[in-house]
Formats: sequence, structure tokens, C-alpha cells
Amino acid sequence: MQYVICYDITDDKRRNNVAKILLDYGHRVQYSVFECEITKKVLDTLIQSIVECIDFDKDSVVVYSLCSRCVDLVRTLGFQRLKKSLSAALVV
Repeated sequence: MQYVICYDITDDKRRNNVAKILLDYGHRVQYSVFECEITKKVLDTLIQSIVECIDFDKDSVVVYSLCSRCVDLVRTLGFQRLKKSLSAALVV
């Protein structure tokens, strides 16, 4: 399954820790957005690692699941700085 994980984390140390965790599971597509192609079980492990790093009163992490049909509809507009793993992405 493919997931898009994004975050808004105020503290530099917590933000860097979450980014390092996410780099172990996927790749960065924007500064605070990662794509991960992982199983549900691995996602649960990833989420647990993030839960241990963030401050629930100050930080936000959102996980979007992408079904195969949704992946086919992904489009990237503008400059594509980083490698795209979603197989059907369109760069305009």
C-alpha cells in the first residue's frame, strides 16, 4: 500500500527526528511530505515510532492512504525536485 505522510512540527529537534524516521520507510517529496510504499504492519511500526517523538499539543502528523486507483490519479505540478516513486505521477 502507498501512503503519503506529512507533518507540521514546530520544534527543530522533533522535526528532524520524525524526518529521519520517515527516511527509513520512504522518500521525501517536499520538505515535510514523504511517500512510503509499505505494508499496514510496517505502517503501524512507523506510526508508533512517530508517536514517541512528537508533542501532541504542538505537532501534527497526517497519514493518507492511497489505493491503486488513487495512485493513478496523482499529479505533480511545477518543479519536481525529488525522485517520485508513485508510478503514475504526471509532471506538468
